[in-house]
Amino acid sequence: MEQKLIPEEEKERRVSQLDGWKLTDEKFIVKRYRFQEFLTGVQFVNHIAEYSEDIQHHPFISIDYKMVTLKLTSWNAKGLTELDLSCAKRYDELYDSIK
Repeated sequence: MEQKLIPEEEKERRVSQLDGWKLTDEKFIVKRYRFQEFLTGVQFVNHIAEYSEDIQHHPFISIDYKMVTLKLTSWNAKGLTELDLSCAKRYDELYDSIK
């Protein structure tokens, strides 16, 4: 599925509507999730991985003990798309369901 880029003039506004996500380098959105236990963070990453495989859109994932960082962009579109924003919302829902 071809993804259309979010126009430059809309990026900041659209990303600001997401909870805790930050725009970086004009083409990525990033968020850190903190967990009480290391294994809960790993469980979260497993849920992210399953969802990402289902939709064939994969974030950068970093696990630093009890902190998980997700970074999104759409490589084929060469920037930020609606798919990235919808994934960010879904990742937040997954976090809320297991934190």
